Amino acid sequence: QVQLVESGGGLVQAGGSLRLSCAASGRTFSNYTIGWFRQAQGKEREFVLGRNWNLDITYYSPFVKGRFTISRDNAKNTVYLQMNTLKPEDTGAYYCAAKMGDIYRNPRVYDYWGQGTQVTVSS
Repeated sequence: QVQLVESGGGLVQAGGSLRLSCAASGRTFSNYTIGWFRQAQGKEREFVLGRNWNLDITYYSPFVKGRFTISRDNAKNTVYLQMNTLKPEDTGAYYCAAKMGDIYRNPRVYDYWGQGTQVTVSS
């Protein structure tokens, strides 16, 4: 079992930055693919980006490539989502998720989820 807890959301002006954290307990991240997803009000949950460190592969959604990055602190068993040049359309609840194996954009194949953290970008 893996327990995930996100933090770091908040209100930011367009053009600003936020760093979200996803802290894991139960098992280490090292063998898991980590995906970040978001869900705007009234919309389906969508893939933001994902990384498999063993394969050294990162997949980005087109709307975040060049603005968002993912990193990991093994000592803290924490994954970060650095979000730069934020836009109002980035507003939503952000979730981290974990699975074994390859990166997929489909949220249904992820086994473990955090509770989410709200990001609001004002124009």
